[in-house]
Amino acid sequence: MPNLNIVGKRKIFIYLSLAFIIFCVIVIFVKGFNFGVDFSGGSEIVISTQETYTIDQLRDALQKIDPSYATAKIVSAKPSDEEITKNFYVITVKDSFPSSQIKDEFINSLSTYLQSSDLEVEQFNDVSGYAAKEIRSFAWYAIIATLAVLLIYITIRFQFSFAIGAILALAHDVIVTLGFYSLFGIEMNLMAIAAFLTLVGYSLNNTIVVYDRIRENRAKSRATPIEEVMNQSINDVLVRCLHTSITTFIVVFLMLLMGGRSIASFAFGLTMGVVVGTYSSIFIASPIVIPMMKDKKKGTKKSSSKSR
Repeated sequence: MPNLNIVGKRKIFIYLSLAFIIFCVIVIFVKGFNFGVDFSGGSEIVISTQETYTIDQLRDALQKIDPSYATAKIVSAKPSDEEITKNFYVITVKDSFPSSQIKDEFINSLSTYLQSSDLEVEQFNDVSGYAAKEIRSFAWYAIIATLAVLLIYITIRFQFSFAIGAILALAHDVIVTLGFYSLFGIEMNLMAIAAFLTLVGYSLNNTIVVYDRIRENRAKSRATPIEEVMNQSINDVLVRCLHTSITTFIVVFLMLLMGGRSIASFAFGLTMGVVVGTYSSIFIASPIVIPMMKDKKKGTKKSSSKSR
């Protein structure tokens, strides 16, 4: 069992986390997010063809259809199956197509301007602006509601100070992961929200393991200073947490590398989240509770001395 002085160096870890949070907040405000169709509205068309086109060629063809398509987002996608010889392109435009006839006209015009006889539509997603706004609102409501329920649960299971520590650690995880989404331009869509909710559950699981060990060790020795109890408890479960996180990281990282574009947002969130969540569960969630517990202990002593 390791014997690291994690709690004794808690200020270093807390300041490091604050620096990361500030950096990520700045990145988010400067770069913003690469919102997918789910959140921004519009249409996403995945086309396939035997011909190879550059992004500029596709953009020129789109501009001939409608000048407003000059700002369309175009991505060349590689199929996960190496036996497939077709070229895949993902085109995202801000306008939604109100009818199937207009959609067919768009595809026919694109085929004409590209001079492609084998162009096929592999996937088509169409989300109106109102629906996108509603989806975005409910997604954040889901995250906030999840954090609120977790706050109540941990307060009942342990005590309020532990609940505050867990929520602060989760907020740290979400903000830092959001910063990485913004920094690398990863698409923010419903898959990303699913990754955040999974991250919250995963990070909280490690935190609960640490909190359980702290409660067990405190029950054994009430006279021992809380710093020593927490440090011993973290060291007790450190190897277990690292083993769980490393095996999970290997799986989600392989998902990110080999899963393709369809699950890239989800896999990226989990890959970053496993690292950030493990760090916060060990170095942030418990040490940040110490000042609150000390204040509570002082308050209890004062009230008991006054009653005497």
